Amino acid sequence: MNQTEVVTDVVEEEIQSFDDLDLSPVMRQAIKRAGFTEPSPIQSQLIPLALDGLDVIGQARTGTGKTAAFSIPILEQLDSLEECRDPQAIVIVPTRELADQVGREAQRLAHGVETEIAVLAGGKNITRQLRQLDNGVQMVVGTPGRLHDHLQRKSLRTGKVWCVVLDEADRMLDIGFRPQIERILRKCPRNRQTLLLSATLPPTVRRLAESYMVDPVVIDCSKNEMAVETIEQRYFTVAQDRKAELLDRLLQREKPEQAIIFCRTKRGTDRLYRQLSRTHRACGSMHGDMAQRERDRVLQKLRDGDLKILVATDVVGRGIDISTISHIINYDVPQDCDDYVHRVGRTGRMGREGIAFTFVVPGEGEVLTSIEQRINKQLGRDFIEGFEAVPPPPEKKKPDEEPTTPGKKRLNPMHRKRKRRF
Repeated sequence: MNQTEVVTDVVEEEIQSFDDLDLSPVMRQAIKRAGFTEPSPIQSQLIPLALDGLDVIGQARTGTGKTAAFSIPILEQLDSLEECRDPQAIVIVPTRELADQVGREAQRLAHGVETEIAVLAGGKNITRQLRQLDNGVQMVVGTPGRLHDHLQRKSLRTGKVWCVVLDEADRMLDIGFRPQIERILRKCPRNRQTLLLSATLPPTVRRLAESYMVDPVVIDCSKNEMAVETIEQRYFTVAQDRKAELLDRLLQREKPEQAIIFCRTKRGTDRLYRQLSRTHRACGSMHGDMAQRERDRVLQKLRDGDLKILVATDVVGRGIDISTISHIINYDVPQDCDDYVHRVGRTGRMGREGIAFTFVVPGEGEVLTSIEQRINKQLGRDFIEGFEAVPPPPEKKKPDEEPTTPGKKRLNPMHRKRKRRF
C-alpha cells in the first residue's frame, strides 16, 4: 500500500450549513430531526471526502461529531436490503458502550428509510446477533473481539463490504486489538474505502494506515480543540491522604449538574464509590470488572439524569456521549497524557460549557507539565481554604505550537464514487 500523505485544509469551500453539503432531502430531514443545526469542523471536512470515495484519516477530539461525520456518507450510499443482504459497511470501535452509542446514532440518522444496522459487541446475546446477520444487515458496528469471533464462525460475510471505519483507532491499538483489526481488514475487499478516526495519530496508527489505506487524505480538526475553549481546566495540589476530603469540599462548592470522577484503578474506584455513596445518594461506579448488563444500567441512569456522580476508571474515558456532564474530576492524575484529553472530553460536548479539575500530589509536577504540553495550554491553579499547604509543582514552560504544513487535495485512483441511495 502507498504511504500516507498528510494533507490539511482540504476543504475548498467554507461549509457552514448542512445545506451546503450534497445530501439527499431524506438525510437533511433526518439530520434536522436529530437536532443538528450546523456541521462541526470534522463533519464539514470529512463528509464531502467520504462521499467522493476517498480514504480519509480524521483527527479530532471526542465529542465533536465524529459518529455523524462517517455515518452520514455511509447511510447515503447503502444499497437496499433487497439488493444486498450482506454487510456493506463495518464500523470498528474499541468498547461495547461505544458500539451501542454508534449504533443508536446511525439508526437515528437513518430515520425515514428502513435500514438494518447490527451491533456486534461482547457481553451481548450472540444468538440474537447470529439471527440478525442471517436475516440480512446493511451496516455493522462492533468491537474487534466480537467481530473477529463472527469471522471465525463464518457468520459475518465481508465480500460486499465497500467501507470500513476505524473509530478511536489510537485507543484500539493501545489496548492490543491490532491482530483482530488486521484480520478484519484483510478479510474485506482490497478496493474498499477506509475511514480512520482518531483523537491522536501516534506512530502505531500511522503504520496501520500505511499498511491498509490508499493515499489517505489527512484532516486535522484537533489543533483548536485539544484544549476546548468551552472547557475550563484547573488543578489542585494536595497531599495523597487528603484527596478524599478535598473532593468532598469541591463537590460542595461546585454543586455539579453531573460529574464523572476518574480513578486510576478498579480497587480505588470501588473504595471511593463506597465513601461517596454514604453522603451522595445519586452516586454510581463503573469499571472493567463489572458485568456488561450492570455497566449498561449505570450508563442509562447517567443518561436519564438519575445519577449525579459517577466514579469510574478510564473505561468511560472515550466514546461516552452524555451532553449533561458539567464536571470532570481527575481524582488520580492519568498516567498517559492522551487519557487526560479523553477524560476531559466527557464534558463540553458539542460546544457546551464544562469544567475539569485535576488533583496533583507532590511528585506529580512533571506529569502535569506533560499534560500541559500535550494540550498546549497551562492549567490554572485552584484553591480551597485549608488546602494551601502543599507547594506547587515546578515552574512550567509554555508549550510551543507545532507548525502546520498546507497541502493539496489528491484524488484516490483506487476508488470510484458510489451510486447515491436517493
